[in-house]
Amino acid sequence: MEVKELTISMLVRNKPGVLSRVTGVFGRLGYNIESLCVAETISPKISRITSVTKADTDFIEKVRKQLERLVDVIEVHQLERTDSVQREMILIGIILTDENRTAALQAVSVFGCKIISMKRDYCIVQVAGSKEEAQTALNFFKPLGVTQIARTGAVALPRVEETSFS
Repeated sequence: MEVKELTISMLVRNKPGVLSRVTGVFGRLGYNIESLCVAETISPKISRITSVTKADTDFIEKVRKQLERLVDVIEVHQLERTDSVQREMILIGIILTDENRTAALQAVSVFGCKIISMKRDYCIVQVAGSKEEAQTALNFFKPLGVTQIARTGAVALPRVEETSFS
């Protein structure tokens, strides 16, 4: 079976323990979660969980059946890249020196980044885009003096409305 990256979007009731039960399903089935993002939707009673995992094609049906059995899971959808918008954000901490300052600031412009915090010798840059765009920018910044990063993982929505809870 072919292993590929899969994005799963779930709407769940915003209650204590729901995330633990959802991630437990992945673990019981033997799959690692590559990225996970959880937040309230328009309704504070509903949260969207977006998870990315590498799995074979049988996985989505297995996990969907298991997740739909959970009381607080409302909907489960696999999001294909062609039918959804997927973005990631990375905060990148960069040590600035006389040698790398110009290149770092030019890269901010080239990659459409945003400077979140700027000191004379250190800045924090925000990169937002597709996983590939974010990774390309990070790879460029690394040799310039990256000291730390924080990454959101994928957030995603289908290109068409699927539910009234979104």
